[in-house]
Amino acid sequence: MPQRLIQKLLNGLFELHISIGEINEVLHRVSDWAKPMVCDILRKIRGSPDANADETGWREDGINGYLWSVSTGTERFYYFHRRRAARIIRHILGGKFFGVLGCDFYKGYDWYLGPKQRCWVHLLRDIKKLVEKDASASLWADRVHDIYKAAKKAARRKVTGATRVLLREALAERLLLVAEPYLKDKDAPQRVLAKRICQYLPELFTFVEHPQVASGNNAAERAIRPAVIARKISGGTRSARGSQTKTRLMSIFATWSLQSKEPIAACTRMIVAANTRNAIAMQ
Repeated sequence: MPQRLIQKLLNGLFELHISIGEINEVLHRVSDWAKPMVCDILRKIRGSPDANADETGWREDGINGYLWSVSTGTERFYYFHRRRAARIIRHILGGKFFGVLGCDFYKGYDWYLGPKQRCWVHLLRDIKKLVEKDASASLWADRVHDIYKAAKKAARRKVTGATRVLLREALAERLLLVAEPYLKDKDAPQRVLAKRICQYLPELFTFVEHPQVASGNNAAERAIRPAVIARKISGGTRSARGSQTKTRLMSIFATWSLQSKEPIAACTRMIVAANTRNAIAMQ
């Protein structure tokens, strides 16, 4: 929420008159108390068998940057940086993540040499746009859709791991036969998407071999959507400290939401624990 709205809410509900500056200081203080918990969230994500990553634009002091998100089914972590580069997500994962990374087709994720699942939702969305623009590609689009449907069906099968590998390889071969003929045809409307399919072919059917992994990157998009809404309302943050506070608070509150925890009660417990630690340290 924008700070002026927080100010009005406190005034209207509790007749608590507090300045914008003091609201800022309270938020920064809670952010400081949240640091150990945010570090623990990131540690758990790095140790998870699978995670999803995404990024969106964010402004700090009127200058464009990027808000990165990495999440699992029970944790979410946010991080701001001026750059949209591979080294940022590499820094977040810290060389300690070895699971399946769900992501879109942004080249910044290419550095990760572990298993990846590229987003079918993005691919099918772009194929739909292509058909709307050029109906001559509709038959090709239907063939790609049929292979995706077959892959979803294969992922639901109760088979051994060895069989899943064979299914994945067979599906990749089918998709290669559909895409390869258009790689050198400069006049083919599906050439660009065919090149994308061939480039990322080994990363399109990971969900067949690892059925716990989603075929799309919706988890990451859901994680990043509140930041998009907040950016439209507030326009971003005004300082590096503000960005740090924003991302820490987003991380803990989004994680509590995933874990079905009541946020005010969880935040109260976190603050009490932090102050208890501080009191013990001072003794």
